Amino acid sequence: MTRVTIIAEAGVNHNGDLTLGKRLVEAAANAGADYVKFQSFSAARLTTVSAPKAKYQVESKSPTETQRDMLQKLELSEAMHEELLDHCRAMNIGFLSTAFDRENLDFLISLGVSLIKVPSGEITNIPYLRYIGSLGKKVLLSTGMSTLGEIENALNVLEEAGASRRLVTVLHCNSAYPTPMRDVNLNAMRNMGNAFDVEIGYSDHTTGTEVPIAAVAMGASIIEKHLTLNKELTGPDHRASLEPHEFVSMVDCIRNIEAALGDGVKRPSPSEIENKSSARKSLVAACNIKAGTQFTVENIVAKRPGTGIPATQWDQLMNRVASKNYRKDDLIEW
Repeated sequence: MTRVTIIAEAGVNHNGDLTLGKRLVEAAANAGADYVKFQSFSAARLTTVSAPKAKYQVESKSPTETQRDMLQKLELSEAMHEELLDHCRAMNIGFLSTAFDRENLDFLISLGVSLIKVPSGEITNIPYLRYIGSLGKKVLLSTGMSTLGEIENALNVLEEAGASRRLVTVLHCNSAYPTPMRDVNLNAMRNMGNAFDVEIGYSDHTTGTEVPIAAVAMGASIIEKHLTLNKELTGPDHRASLEPHEFVSMVDCIRNIEAALGDGVKRPSPSEIENKSSARKSLVAACNIKAGTQFTVENIVAKRPGTGIPATQWDQLMNRVASKNYRKDDLIEW
């Protein structure tokens, strides 16, 4: 199978601190991720002044804080983007970011980002989707909170704007942070691929590693998972993220599953061929047999090892005549 792309979602887990952002880059690179992804937005363009925070974003210590108040603390300046990009290059890991408006999309493209991520909250944003479709870039379409009809409509908008479906990977996603296992509905990922004839992937918000690993076994070509340096840090997404050692474990498991899936052709593998002769059976004498005696079900039996006439030749041997004397357990010869 094609190598699975693993994206470490740093998101806003940098908490507005460039040093913390760089440490997330390092953790993602050391874990073996292919990309580390941030978020590019202007809080003023993203939310109204009074927009409330999502349920998972609410913090008891600041009950009156609006979504804009929270997001303003998490914005990355253009200079911070550039430093993070340089640090990604130094760490030999790909840089990505999710842009929530056209201005940030244009800025990311100016930085050379070639993969565009549509976050789940923008899947119904028609002008945003049209602009992305016109860019001719590869697109990751995240589908949290979406119906099949909304996904179909978003794909149609992208396609009509110029984005071939060959450029789009649809990411199954649940937008609860963290996502309860009962709400993951991983079978929906494969159903979306079949329904829309697109590549599929999975963006995970569960607290563990087993679901993204299972998604790879079910055909996901891209896995996105949040990364934090410490789940106890203040911020909206840390609790639904993996710490570095957990991310390392997930990457290792994904690579193992990837290798284990193979090419789908059923045949003896190189590692098991050497066991074939000791596990298969040959036709042997069930008792002492004199030359000239017919072989019958009474004097022939199948036993290990499989170095003689294979047991598949049972019918062909029956009623033939022994050309020599055999002792019990001798391998029969033609």
